Amino acid sequence: MKHARLTNRVERGSRGFTLLEMMVVISMILILLAVAMPIYSQSVNRAREDAFRDSLLTLNQMIFQYTLDKQKPPQSLEDLRSAGYIKEVPRDITGTTTWVTEDDPPAILSLYQTETGIYGVHSASSKIGSNGKPYSEW
Repeated sequence: MKHARLTNRVERGSRGFTLLEMMVVISMILILLAVAMPIYSQSVNRAREDAFRDSLLTLNQMIFQYTLDKQKPPQSLEDLRSAGYIKEVPRDITGTTTWVTEDDPPAILSLYQTETGIYGVHSASSKIGSNGKPYSEW
């Protein structure tokens, strides 16, 4: 009879966790989150900057190609889209499609070029990127 009561007590006591055990587990989870969140945030920011860099490079390459093909630079980014050089104007790092266009030519890109227009684009954002430079200088 005593043996049955002792076994019953052990079974009843092992049904759940103590408050101390729960606090230790929650503390460990919080420590892991504190370590993982900055790494996750940094990787998301790096992916955004990579997409921005690709969009910037593509736009500038398409402006150059348009100028060589048409013997004149585009007047707007919409000209690139309507001529089929890009499907749509990509988003800037700010999340909008408002790019700052560069109208002053660094050099004549084509021998037969007589008109002026857009020669490049850059971001309107003055935020600092992970490389220490403002996005507008990329």
